[in-house]
Amino acid sequence: MIAAIITIVFVLGYTAIAFEHPLKINKAASALITGVLCWTIYILQSQSSHVVGEELLHHLGDIASILFFLLGAMTIVELIDSHNGFDIITQKITTTSKQKLLLIIAAVTFFLSALLDNLTTAIVMTSLCAKILNERDDRWWFAGMIVIAANAGGVWSPLGDVTTTMLWIGGQITALNIMKQLILPSLVVCIIPALIIARRLKGKRIEVLPPSACTAVEKKDGRIILFAGIGFLIFVPVFKTLTHLPPFMGMLLAVGIMWVITTFLHKNKDAEYAEKFTVTKALQKVDTPSILFFLGILLAVSALQSFGLLKDLANVLSNALKNDYLIGIALGLLSAVVDNVPLVAASQGMYDLSAYPTDHPFWEFLALTTGTGGSALIIGTAAGVAVMGIEQIDFMWYLKKIGWLALVGFISGIIVFLCQLQIS
Repeated sequence: MIAAIITIVFVLGYTAIAFEHPLKINKAASALITGVLCWTIYILQSQSSHVVGEELLHHLGDIASILFFLLGAMTIVELIDSHNGFDIITQKITTTSKQKLLLIIAAVTFFLSALLDNLTTAIVMTSLCAKILNERDDRWWFAGMIVIAANAGGVWSPLGDVTTTMLWIGGQITALNIMKQLILPSLVVCIIPALIIARRLKGKRIEVLPPSACTAVEKKDGRIILFAGIGFLIFVPVFKTLTHLPPFMGMLLAVGIMWVITTFLHKNKDAEYAEKFTVTKALQKVDTPSILFFLGILLAVSALQSFGLLKDLANVLSNALKNDYLIGIALGLLSAVVDNVPLVAASQGMYDLSAYPTDHPFWEFLALTTGTGGSALIIGTAAGVAVMGIEQIDFMWYLKKIGWLALVGFISGIIVFLCQLQIS
């Protein structure tokens, strides 16, 4: 009975998020109410409120690490933007074809997300496209492609996606093997939607960007902040690998150092002029409602996880489908609705290394499906949520225009993976 009530609240909350514009209720409000109500129902039926409170604090630690990472990445991107750092990149783009630009953006996003991670890459590339494209419709199409490319690029690298990282740390996969086995399927997940969207943009041109109006000093400052910002974003996964601290610690260190750099860069300038380049100003411009929205969504999912609903669901799928690859596909599609992290965690608990040893195709397949399946919905991945906040993309618009493309890529990637398996 309680399980049914929590599920109903969760579904109603998701519906309110999906119909944000007709209801005229901000998605952050719906997400926060859903998250708190799920935990309230859980604690009221529990025999020990202390145990539930401890569980909530445990989940809050994981959620906070994602939110601080997101906050740090957004702050660095805002700093680059306020210093016109992206102008240095946009001035180098010579093509006026929207079709060519989309393919360039998709390729850069795909490979960059394997080096950084899909969340950071999505934030950087969406902010870059906002500087190049004037029409909202174009920005939304490009943003949708960035979500697909970032998630596809993340799965073939142990640093690119949190679920791949979990499997790597858990000993289910090794770094070189996952790169070798998933590079081609994940590339197909990205290429098929990119080619379909590129056909839609055939013959369309971009307005030529006017030359930068920045002074020589401003251009120099912009270059320093651009290279420092991108350098520190690349430094975050390196810091994680060297120290074994969570990624948000590296991101917070990066923000702190960027704060020092901007302070020294503008210390001799007029205070009123220098204020707009400060980290304080960048923090004011960060999209706080999107961070609160993410908090609400993750709280709701963590309540389902603590109540045992996600593990029950994984067990039901396992018993009903009785096929490794059908289970992987189902978990991938399910990751568009609930966070892929608890789903993969449940799978790691259900299937031990004696049944599926390190580098077994099941683990590789699970990394592929849970990493790319979430692209079907804008709120299915952290990258999607971040892009939704930056461009204010409508949930239903994404579902109608991009969702089916993500599924076409998802299915194509699965076919390539299974063909690879047959050949080998």
